[in-house]
Order: sequence, then C-alpha cells, then structure tokens
Amino acid sequence: MTQQGAALQTYNNELVKCIEELCSKREELNRQIQQEDEEKARLQHDIRVLTEKLCRVNESLAQRLAARATFDRTIAETEAAYMKILESSQTLLSVLKKETGNLSKATEPRGKAGDH
Repeated sequence: MTQQGAALQTYNNELVKCIEELCSKREELNRQIQQEDEEKARLQHDIRVLTEKLCRVNESLAQRLAARATFDRTIAETEAAYMKILESSQTLLSVLKKETGNLSKATEPRGKAGDH
C-alpha cells in the first residue's frame, strides 16, 4: 500500500502542478485580453474622433469647392464681358479712324487736292 500511496501522492502533486500551470496560463491570457480590450477602446475612441474630424473637413471642403466654383463662374463671366468690351472698343476705334479720315478729307482745301 505504501507504494500505491506514494504513487497516489506523486499523481496528486503532478495534478496540482498542472492545475497551477493552467491557472498561471489563464492569468497571463486574461492580462493579454485586458490589454487588447484597452487598446480596442483607445482605437474606437480614435476612430470616433477621426470620423468627426473627417466630417468637419468634408463639410469645409464642400464649402470651399462651392466657393471656388463661384469664383470660376464669376471670372469666366467677367472675362467674357471684358472680351465683348475689347471687341466693342476695337470696332469703335475702327469707326472713329474711318470717320476721322473722312473728316480730314472733307476739311482739306479743294484747291490742293486738284493741284497734285
């Protein structure tokens, strides 16, 4: 019986040792789970903050794009109007030069025109 008692004591010691190792591994795993849960919470917070920031940037960008489109439209309309003014000025200048030439001919003495 002593041999069986010794074997039983050895099995018992090994069983206790295995249980302690399992408990130790469980504690380590639990610590890792806690760390990852904390990291997950931080990441979720960061995502929430970045999502809000992205939303604000998108709104600002949309406003700036609309303002730029307004600038582009105003510039195009102004340039088109300016080109019309230039064309009108050129036409007016041509008409004025023609009329000045006609007036100059009309005001020249008639005798000089016949002498040449």
